[in-house]
Amino acid sequence: MPTLRNGNLSALPWREFVLEGFRGGVEIQALLFAVFLALYVLTVLGNVTMIVVITLDARLHSPMYFFLKNLSFLDLCYSSVIAPNALANFLSSKAISFRGCATQLFFFALLVTTEGLLLGVMAYDRFMAICSPLQYPVTMCPATCVRLVLGAYCGGCLNSIIETSLTFQLPFCSSNRIDHFFCDVPPLLRLACANTALNQLVMFGICGLIIVGTTLVVLVSYGYIAVTILRMRSGSGRHKLFSTCGSHLTAVSLFYGTVFVMYAQPGAVGSMEQGKVVSVFYTLVIPMLNPLIYSLRNKDVKDALRRLGQVHSQAEDGVP
Repeated sequence: MPTLRNGNLSALPWREFVLEGFRGGVEIQALLFAVFLALYVLTVLGNVTMIVVITLDARLHSPMYFFLKNLSFLDLCYSSVIAPNALANFLSSKAISFRGCATQLFFFALLVTTEGLLLGVMAYDRFMAICSPLQYPVTMCPATCVRLVLGAYCGGCLNSIIETSLTFQLPFCSSNRIDHFFCDVPPLLRLACANTALNQLVMFGICGLIIVGTTLVVLVSYGYIAVTILRMRSGSGRHKLFSTCGSHLTAVSLFYGTVFVMYAQPGAVGSMEQGKVVSVFYTLVIPMLNPLIYSLRNKDVKDALRRLGQVHSQAEDGVP
């Protein structure tokens, strides 16, 4: 039986995988195409808007919004790694080359892992801003913020290299049909005709370490934040801080909850169909929701949007 050994594609009679996607006839595929397209368009519009607003409004040039702009960039990128190919598969061939599959897996793992680490960094930023406001400008200086973001990317890149290399060193000899709508580790492991215990252990270990580590950072940070806020005398100040922190906690809960179910809890997803639904949530729904979560519950962002709208209206009216 032909195998793929040590990444040698010549050992296979095929040169591509087939992404089977979701089950159903033409009507179901058309409906899914419309849903995916709507989610992706909203994701692009929302995250591009956040990036533009934060870039153009000088009042948002602070560490918190620097991290938020990077979060929007990550959401935009990793949804773009998945959605365009999935949309094409609904309409035409579901084939993807081996190298294309490996590339998709690499960038998806890199960007998703980076986002998980960045959410932990954002929790630490809020902890320093609220609990140590006098030290905050020094501790979270621009150079430190850049290093923290680069560190998140380095962590994502390391995990991506490990996951991709381990997955594509396996012999795939049973089938080239992936029961998913994009190249991910769990459905690829199902095609391997070799012992995948090491791969599953590594995936569980890395994902568990990242999720547990960042969750501890979030819980400890917001534990101190809650105590600090409750000690404040100003009701309006407490409301503003709770609103800002609530947005971040909402984003963290949505992201970590779905990723934990999919990757760090073996057996939590009973079937690949359930796994596909969970995957849609964290690849398209959460990237679409994050800009709404941060803009609708953030007065500074809403004010910035209003100011930019006024500037645009004045420019159209010819007002200097």
